[in-house]
Amino acid sequence: MKKVGTSQLADGDLRRAPLVDVPAQAESQVRAQNSGQSHVDGRTRHQVARLLLEQGPMAAVVVAEQLNISPTAVRRHLDAMLADGEAETRDSTQRGPRGRGRPAKMFALTESGRARFGHAYDDLAVTAIRFLAEHAGEDAVRAFAERRVAALIGPHTEAILSQEDPAARAEALATALSREGYAASTRQVGAGEQLCQHHCPVAHVAAEFPQLCEAETEAFARLLGTHVQRLATIARGDNACTTHVPVASATGIPAEPEPGSTEPSRAAKPRPSGRTARIPNGGKPE
Repeated sequence: MKKVGTSQLADGDLRRAPLVDVPAQAESQVRAQNSGQSHVDGRTRHQVARLLLEQGPMAAVVVAEQLNISPTAVRRHLDAMLADGEAETRDSTQRGPRGRGRPAKMFALTESGRARFGHAYDDLAVTAIRFLAEHAGEDAVRAFAERRVAALIGPHTEAILSQEDPAARAEALATALSREGYAASTRQVGAGEQLCQHHCPVAHVAAEFPQLCEAETEAFARLLGTHVQRLATIARGDNACTTHVPVASATGIPAEPEPGSTEPSRAAKPRPSGRTARIPNGGKPE
């Protein structure tokens, strides 16, 4: 909102002229300074993390000397890394005459801290499965995929099978998959259910080896006690892995998926509330 005041002109007339909104300018300058400071802090924190990665556990004072910055600044970054789970403290293993005061704490990266520098786990997995396919054949790849999904869902089988109908089992399966990192949910579409997995930790591998998706779909069908149909997968470039779960209608005929449908059918009877697994963004594919 502009502020208006008066200014004296050369001919003596007084005319209204806009005055500078000083508080707005100051606020803009503060935002710019904070943005620049955040960038500098992020760069310094990355340098601290890289030093710990390359040289192993170090005391804060040693990190400060190596990076030529103040010990106070280093401790601030290390405290932030500790809070975020990217670093941990260890007891010093240095031997020698004990000085005065407490021994210096040693800081080291955790697995989460190492992850910021990237991993090649996907590439390693693809290479390993390629080797398996070349030397043991496609049946071995499929057996591996089946064993993997059995290990993934096995701990949750009892909870899923304790539910009586496919819809409730689909919700229980979504909860189990979310606990395993798949960010899953269910929603009603027509007279059936859609199981949506919004994240796939093995999507890069499954893009080359669809046996992983096939074994997963078959395991879902066994657990839910009905045939299911995979409509989309992240491995194929879709936004989510979507599986249709038919639920018997009032006539007892299993409902079929509605291609391209994103909303429940008008003829479908609403399902009682509280049956859908809840996750952020309402369970809709992103």
